[in-house]
Amino acid sequence: MAYRCAVLPSVRKKKLAMTAPSASVAAHTSSRRATLELFVVGLGALVVALAQTVLIPVLSILPADLDTSASNVNWLLTSTLLVAAVSVPILGRLGDMFGKRRMLLVALGALIVGSLITSFSDHIGVLIVGRAIQGASAAAIPLGISLLATVMPRERVGSSIALISAMLGVGGSLGLPLAGFVAEHADFHVLFWITSAAGIVAFLGILLIVPEAPGRSGGRVDLVGAALLAAGLVCLLLPLAQSSSWGWDDVRVWGLLAAAAGLIAVFGWSQTRIDDPLVDLRALRRPPIVLTNAASILFGFALFASFIGTASYVEAPESSGYGFGSSLLVGGLAMLPGGLMMLLFAPVAARLIGTRGAPQTLALGALVVAVGFAARIFVHESLWQVIVGSTIVGVGTGIGYAAMPSLINTHTPPDETGAANGLNTLFRSLGSSLASAIGGSILAGSTVIVGTFAVPSLDAYRLIFALCGAAAVLAAALVMLIPHRPAAAA
Repeated sequence: MAYRCAVLPSVRKKKLAMTAPSASVAAHTSSRRATLELFVVGLGALVVALAQTVLIPVLSILPADLDTSASNVNWLLTSTLLVAAVSVPILGRLGDMFGKRRMLLVALGALIVGSLITSFSDHIGVLIVGRAIQGASAAAIPLGISLLATVMPRERVGSSIALISAMLGVGGSLGLPLAGFVAEHADFHVLFWITSAAGIVAFLGILLIVPEAPGRSGGRVDLVGAALLAAGLVCLLLPLAQSSSWGWDDVRVWGLLAAAAGLIAVFGWSQTRIDDPLVDLRALRRPPIVLTNAASILFGFALFASFIGTASYVEAPESSGYGFGSSLLVGGLAMLPGGLMMLLFAPVAARLIGTRGAPQTLALGALVVAVGFAARIFVHESLWQVIVGSTIVGVGTGIGYAAMPSLINTHTPPDETGAANGLNTLFRSLGSSLASAIGGSILAGSTVIVGTFAVPSLDAYRLIFALCGAAAVLAAALVMLIPHRPAAAA
């Protein structure tokens, strides 16, 4: 036993040396080829993020189109959310073990297959299956981040990672106006034809252009851990997704949350008892990783609340006291400037990370988000004012999202970046799920009567915006506790 303890550190150092990013890949990558690699990986990330939110604006018309109930239609979102939560950490770990590019192609393949299934059917059961398969594609974004960190030229790594990370918000912002346009002029199946075509282009581009990341950790797949994690995440996210229809007093909600706590505790215990864990809990317990993931939950909360608090806000009738009676298309377009700002500020954030450090950059993004939500509370008389407030939130989100992968990669061993970025993406999704559950309950609990319909009150929206602003300020405070590491050390 003494001999084993003596050699373990050297074995660990050798493993890290074997899996550290190889200079040979980036050194032989021309600027033009690097741009092509970034384009195809970015396209894959964009279409995956697009697929996650593209159905939100058309949910209200689907029960009539599909001759089914609204609760059944909601499963088109819930199934995607649940499968995404399970697949992101698992595919991230498999990427570390067997190749990030390989698992990225698997994720995009799931997007294509799921999109094609939903393109050809009007049966609610088949559509739910297709959307569930699409959910596995959510792992494409963290896998793309980890892949580009190793294959891009060193001087372009920061901006490339920032761009891919920002796609989480950009895709959602573009999906809303796209869905609104399709809802007004075509059948909803067109949305899935678009994601199918774009997914195929991204898949072929990555297959033909992007090299595999150097170094793989190897090992065996922890099937027991994967099953425990999957069950725990489903029990956690299902009641959050269904809380608006089940109600918080439903025994199913609290029963599933209790089961989630138990399953995740058993999962954590199991990961400390095996040689090749699905999640390295020692790495996850590092203070910088804990603080970054906590901030990610808060950021995910703020971004999704901006989605549900903008499109539906401007579409509300003017008699509600705040809305503008806008169409689905205009409601989606109100989110577009914010999405474009996320895209434009990603390279700006990369430069800030290089000069000021990732913690300060992330804190700056969080404070900008808080300013945007303060504007949404107090300045909302005109449509352009609402759009400006939403755009400020987009600027802050783009800066913050760009800094998160930098923090994760800096404080994670090279052979674990896929799993670590996957878990960070999972925490962002958890924040979005919390926003959906809490925001939905707030909007449903405070309404005003407009004609024969009840719509959320202005006070309900203000409360959501205040919660988002407070979450952003708390995120800024948390990340400022992370020590800055110089770029050379990182």
